[in-house]
Amino acid sequence: MNSRFTGSFFTRAAWLGALMVSLFLVLMAGCDGGRETGEKRAVKGAGAILNVVATTMQTGDLVRIVGGDQVQLTGLMGPGIDPHQYKASAGDVDRLGKADLIVFSGLHLEAKMGEVLERLDGRKSTLAVTAGFPVEDLITVDGAHDPHVWFDVALWQLAREAVTAKLCELAPAHAADFRERSAVYSRELQSLHEYCQTQAALIPAQQRVLVTAHDAFNYFGRAYGLEVVGLQGISTVAEAGTGDVQQLAELIASRHIPAMFVETSVSPRAIQAVQEAVRSRGFEVVVGGEVYSDAMGDEGTPEGTYAGMLRHNIDVVVAALTKGGGHE
Repeated sequence: MNSRFTGSFFTRAAWLGALMVSLFLVLMAGCDGGRETGEKRAVKGAGAILNVVATTMQTGDLVRIVGGDQVQLTGLMGPGIDPHQYKASAGDVDRLGKADLIVFSGLHLEAKMGEVLERLDGRKSTLAVTAGFPVEDLITVDGAHDPHVWFDVALWQLAREAVTAKLCELAPAHAADFRERSAVYSRELQSLHEYCQTQAALIPAQQRVLVTAHDAFNYFGRAYGLEVVGLQGISTVAEAGTGDVQQLAELIASRHIPAMFVETSVSPRAIQAVQEAVRSRGFEVVVGGEVYSDAMGDEGTPEGTYAGMLRHNIDVVVAALTKGGGHE
């Protein structure tokens, strides 16, 4: 069961989108001189390295693992960055213009870059890793597909397959290496999926409620048996109002939910407001810890990888909900 307290996912600024598209196309013409088209995408030879730009940390991690030394990876979004709100810089434009391949998540996750990425598809090799996902596997909220698919590890395997196929297409000389690394990683992801299932089962049934700042965890909840309650919708573009805070506080107090969680890429202020509103109702809910939602951890840390991020999240959630709380 997924509960929400906000309106429509889409808040659009059409004039800004048009301006960004125009800027990208002008600068792209300067970067590649218009030489590369959808019909003339370069295929790399045996000694060549693919220059890949990935938007999110999750897609970048896939490229890094499958691509190995045959890929030079540039990531646009780092730790703590909200992809729903991210706007491309002039430096990003230059990086995109020089890329052999642009990898992004899709399903409107990169909301403020979405139109730009679509326009680039005819000029550069691009891959939306979610493009081939079966519609029946996607969660729909307010008429839009929830883009946070990586929180179902079994579903994220499809993204791994898409990245592998695209790298093999652009650098066939390295296809055997790409496929071998992908197969090894597939087994690691299966183990991760089973770990999340086993850990989630430790939470008492009545306490399997995951309360966060926005609805990034619907796939996580569906895959691992948790009811998900987000203060905001599946995008952070629309802000939560006072009524949303009060409604969520009433749910937490009435059901005695022991803990809620802040996200690394979302301001904690709204969750703190909910905590105060719950306290005014005579119940204490703690902040059970910090979880990763739209961004991962710092490079070089376990949480800086997709697998490490998921393990951190499930461990934090299980610890808080099985013990009845975490830290203030």
